[in-house]
Amino acid sequence: MATINTVKLSQLEGAKRIDAEFYQPVFDTLKVIEKAGTKRLGSISQISYGTTPAGAEFYSEGVPFIRSQDFSFLIIDEKNIVFCSREFHNRNKKSEIKPRDLLFAAVGGTIGQVGIVQDWLKEGNINQNIARVRFIDKKFLPEFGIFFFLSKYGQLQIFRLVTGNAQPYLNSYQIKSLKLPLINRSCQEELKTLFETIQNELKKSIDLYSQAETLLLQELGLKDFKPQYHLSYATTFSNTFNTHRIDAEYFQPIYEEVINRIKSYKNGFDKLLNCVENVKADFNPYRLPNKVFSYVELADINTSVGIIESSKQIKGDEAPSRARRIIKQGDVIVSRVEGSLEKVALVSEDFENSLASTGFFQFRPFKISPQVLLVLAKSLILQIQFKRECAGTILTAIPEKALTRFIIPILPDDIQQKVSSLVQQSHQARQKAKQLLEEAKRKVEKEIEKELWKK
Repeated sequence: MATINTVKLSQLEGAKRIDAEFYQPVFDTLKVIEKAGTKRLGSISQISYGTTPAGAEFYSEGVPFIRSQDFSFLIIDEKNIVFCSREFHNRNKKSEIKPRDLLFAAVGGTIGQVGIVQDWLKEGNINQNIARVRFIDKKFLPEFGIFFFLSKYGQLQIFRLVTGNAQPYLNSYQIKSLKLPLINRSCQEELKTLFETIQNELKKSIDLYSQAETLLLQELGLKDFKPQYHLSYATTFSNTFNTHRIDAEYFQPIYEEVINRIKSYKNGFDKLLNCVENVKADFNPYRLPNKVFSYVELADINTSVGIIESSKQIKGDEAPSRARRIIKQGDVIVSRVEGSLEKVALVSEDFENSLASTGFFQFRPFKISPQVLLVLAKSLILQIQFKRECAGTILTAIPEKALTRFIIPILPDDIQQKVSSLVQQSHQARQKAKQLLEEAKRKVEKEIEKELWKK
């Protein structure tokens, strides 16, 4: 049913916006922070956008270069960051980042994500999809800022200002016009302490997952294995005939080297499909047009520890054509799209019976634990096999038939139990951090509303 909202001419935000979306009733909530008293972000901070090196040329070392996909859930994921040259960094000092700077995802599907630069990142730079915000007014702590912009009042402001059709974005003027409420210092200090606790739990989560992966790779003798790609190599006609592939990349020797190491594992190996069920994408949400589903896409996956970070709420009759999976707790969903192969997650209880995109494979393990399957799928054991099998031109992805060729090691029960325990502890720490984040957002919201009632 259509919603009608009437706005007086005098309320048209200085006539800068006249589109109906800007005046939806849901944004009336923002009047609360106006009454509590605010400061515009542009008046209390320095704001700058980044740029990307020509040809998007990155390095394995140099100055850390942060992209919008590198931060979620408050902090930067150092595992997957790339590096720019010192020369490029020196030419773009206006967008350099330092500890406690705020980062706003300002373009595309990641709009609304906000991160904070941690102490380990002493210097760095950002791409053109990120706005860096550095507070210069000492009355505002960055930790308060990040919790506010992740709260309902911050997110509503951000999405109210988003413009663009094909690709949504926030420009510099819009970022500067965002408003922060005036909150007492003691509350901000409490939020800073809470942020430090959350940060410790997130680090604990990443460390525990890293231990699980290290344990598995040590067991397979692959802990220090570094793939070295060959510039030239040869294969036989029979190999091309059997695989129905004639592209040079498929026969890169590094792939066979990893596969041979798996095959030579002391405890043996097995076909992936002998250990997991490949669940078909055959659910039709249109049969339940009024049912509200949580919908999981590739962008909702946190790659650091293999969890679903978020989802969207959609009705059955609004579901996109690719929403054809119903996922269950214990399933492992794996991206089949080249460029996103690291998007692998273990489905938790929170996302039981959610919809998921056909951009994933959905594996339901029965011979190995879900946690072990997660680590195998995120490590080079399966990642390098996934990469090898990608095919296509417009959209390069893993074809269904390629699943029959994937192999995994048969791990002894004691190793599986240790890996599973570490992954479970990792995800529990992540869940605790998530709960603390919700507590921090509620604290900000209550403080705003408390200040309002004083007036």
